[in-house]
Amino acid sequence: MHQHLPRVASRAAALGLAAAVAVGLTACGPDIGSASPTDSAADLLQLPAEESPSGEITIWDRSGDLFEVFDEAIADFNEKYPDVKVNHESVDIDAKLQNTLITGTDVPDGVFLDDAKIAGFSDYLWDLSDVLAPYSGDIAPQKLDVNTVDGGIYGVPFDSNPGLLYYNATALEAAGVDATTITTYDELLDAARAYKQAVPSAAPIHLEQSPFLGQLQLEMYASQLGTSLADADGQLRLDSPEYEQILTYLDTVQKEGLGTRAEYLGPTDIAELENGNQVFYPWAIWFDFAPQQLLTETQGDWRAMPLPAWEDGGARSGAMGGSSFAIPKDAENPELAALFYSFLMFDEAGYSTVWGPNSVYPAGLNTSIPSYLPAADPSTPLFEPVPALGGQDLWAVATKAGAEIPASVPTPSWWAGAVDYLGTNMQRMLDGELTPSQVLEQSSDEIQTNLIDRQ
Repeated sequence: MHQHLPRVASRAAALGLAAAVAVGLTACGPDIGSASPTDSAADLLQLPAEESPSGEITIWDRSGDLFEVFDEAIADFNEKYPDVKVNHESVDIDAKLQNTLITGTDVPDGVFLDDAKIAGFSDYLWDLSDVLAPYSGDIAPQKLDVNTVDGGIYGVPFDSNPGLLYYNATALEAAGVDATTITTYDELLDAARAYKQAVPSAAPIHLEQSPFLGQLQLEMYASQLGTSLADADGQLRLDSPEYEQILTYLDTVQKEGLGTRAEYLGPTDIAELENGNQVFYPWAIWFDFAPQQLLTETQGDWRAMPLPAWEDGGARSGAMGGSSFAIPKDAENPELAALFYSFLMFDEAGYSTVWGPNSVYPAGLNTSIPSYLPAADPSTPLFEPVPALGGQDLWAVATKAGAEIPASVPTPSWWAGAVDYLGTNMQRMLDGELTPSQVLEQSSDEIQTNLIDRQ
């Protein structure tokens, strides 16, 4: 999501979009979730008792912009805790973490992890309930939910990724369409029809062509309706009225020629965004990298607003992706790692460095918002208005949307493996091969048989 597409892919992975998650949790190697149960009381991590603790920790993060942001924050951490040495390593976490946890060899003290992976790795991670207890009432409920497994919390929540509706305000205004009046998905369809009538070549709404990202976007829509692929007990609940409503909407967009099918920020996607054919993009906040770095011809034309609701008065946002910090049980100094992450997320000096102006992002990191609610105060922005969005105060829009994300449940360990079925079948629906009800019925059978029953 920076100047070059490889950088885009790196950033997407850091926000919970790495397709390789399927390999780590559902395909190759031993089952990471098959460890023997342990005494739950012994699994509860505590913060250091000393006022000025000392020691050395190794922290794993992915390479890229967030690595550089976290690296810069270490100096602020050491101002408060000068006797804790932080070894910050750039690691291919998807390729390395599973075997590291299983073998117990060279285990890091802390690791940046996609929320979708927390449940699958939880047997190898510390329960952080006590560490988070002083802050849990001020953490976005959805982030606590996705990190909770059998009552324990296994990740220090990092970001919130509220879904937003990005739109090309300049193109829509020229066509006589007022996007700001859109409050429901039915009204979004009407606006897309009006725009297509004015611009016949247009296919105004983005339809994701990647099975993985398409399924992730589907979960954003489902989050708005307070549901997800699995319930709190891990039971599949895909075949439901909520998912049928969403798929029927996507099917309508395709059948009426109202959608541009393209992979997220691929060449076709960018071209159709630039030429005014694609003017509505329902996506997580991190789409804002596109107008900032990739959409040179329409830079400044784009704006963001809350997602439409599925019904009048419904939630205007849903969660799409996200990451947290996990601490392996075999870590040498897990208490110090917990101290480091608590500083980054809950100390004003820490979260101000992460999201506020820094050498990596002089205007602040605007691709997510903090999951710690005092840090996500709408009246105290950590990043500046975005020139590529016409100077819009994205902080105000995103924090308001983030507050509307309904509560959630833990992401099941088989979620990424479901892409082979649900993500693929969604694409078949958009190809005209399956109906929405067939997608739900067939995907449910395949996920249950090939993933859940084989656990």
